[in-house]
Amino acid sequence: MAKAKKINSLKAFKFVEELAGVQEFAHKRNGLRILIWRDKSAPVVALNVTYLVGSRNEAGGYTGSTHLLEHLMFKGSKKFNKETGKLIDKIVFGMGAKSNASTWFDRTNYWELFPKVRLSELMALEADRMRGAILDESDRKSEMTVVRNELERYDNNPSEALEIEVWATAFREHPYHHPTIGWRSDVENVSIERLRYFYNDFYWPNNAYLTVAGDVEIEEVLRLTDRYFGKVKRSTNAIPPMYTTEPVQEGPRRVTVSRAGELPVLMVAHKVPQALAGDTPALEILAGVLGKGKSSRLYRALVDTGLATSITSRNMAFHDCGLFITIVQIVPGKNIEEIEKLVLAEYQRIIEVGITGEELEREKYNATVEQAFAKDGPLGLVSIINEAVAIGDWRIAMRYADLIDKVKGESVQFVAGKYLLATASTTGHFIPKQLKQ
Repeated sequence: MAKAKKINSLKAFKFVEELAGVQEFAHKRNGLRILIWRDKSAPVVALNVTYLVGSRNEAGGYTGSTHLLEHLMFKGSKKFNKETGKLIDKIVFGMGAKSNASTWFDRTNYWELFPKVRLSELMALEADRMRGAILDESDRKSEMTVVRNELERYDNNPSEALEIEVWATAFREHPYHHPTIGWRSDVENVSIERLRYFYNDFYWPNNAYLTVAGDVEIEEVLRLTDRYFGKVKRSTNAIPPMYTTEPVQEGPRRVTVSRAGELPVLMVAHKVPQALAGDTPALEILAGVLGKGKSSRLYRALVDTGLATSITSRNMAFHDCGLFITIVQIVPGKNIEEIEKLVLAEYQRIIEVGITGEELEREKYNATVEQAFAKDGPLGLVSIINEAVAIGDWRIAMRYADLIDKVKGESVQFVAGKYLLATASTTGHFIPKQLKQ
């Protein structure tokens, strides 16, 4: 009888593909996608559930809903709650596991890292809160206060406050306009009914990926997945699509934030395409050449010369589009406008002349090593797969090194000329305000 159940469990899945040791399956009844990676080096397992819902799925009036739900889904579910005596945090930490969750523009994820013998229990927990979360008004009030405190920390951090304004200025129609944490008035006033409505729109097996990595057997993972998640029905209605697109920007935009603070901050941002676009690997190399590490051009031009305390460039490409952004923490007393000119001049040099072969090879090496460290071990692997799932293709996480290796110097020069245009720029200044004594 037990053997028959095992066979039936395996029949519940369709094998999709295997890449770099990661096997993908789909549950035939409810559409849940499962990614499994075996690593026998230690008796631990990482489990991650990625929901394809983030702040891009919100609109005015309920911004921050995804993040608030992230908090509420730790408060209890149908089988794991105060009444049953099975509190989620108490169970997880009681078994010596680590657990957390995060919300971003395109996804929300919940993860655990635990001894392999606890896999069944944690599968049961995640399956139960997928559709059984208890969304209670008293919990909403208490967690709203917690989130409001997070908002205040953002407000008190000049770089964070400026970056929120830069994104809001760069994106006028697309929901990347608003921060993942939400606007304060929405966070404070969204009703529990509206949060339940949002939960019932997006938190379904056919809008989720389950990733399991570590000391596991494929058949065991599939059997437990069918046992717990197989009972969860797919959504009755279609998952609501996000169809708002950002119009083409037709001129430079600027924003200034002036409040109490110590260091002036400069941010120069340019629109870039979705992360799955073919130009993304070259943009990653461009970010490294310009502003990652002490060998980067802008570090040498600004930090080594005493004009700035720090500088970083990032290619922040997401599911739909994104920003290529350079952030400079400026030494007090230095002229922010002049430093902005220096940044743009370095951009222009790459547009006109390109990068050196030495820079190309250095940044290829740095990008590859950085990702290798990031995916080291079960938790690292599920984390990078989580981000790849969010942008639309988990396989990118496993192909990243190959994509980077194929980048040519002329490709970096090409994307610089294509995207680092004044007409597509948004520039932000943080100017510290002197408080009256």
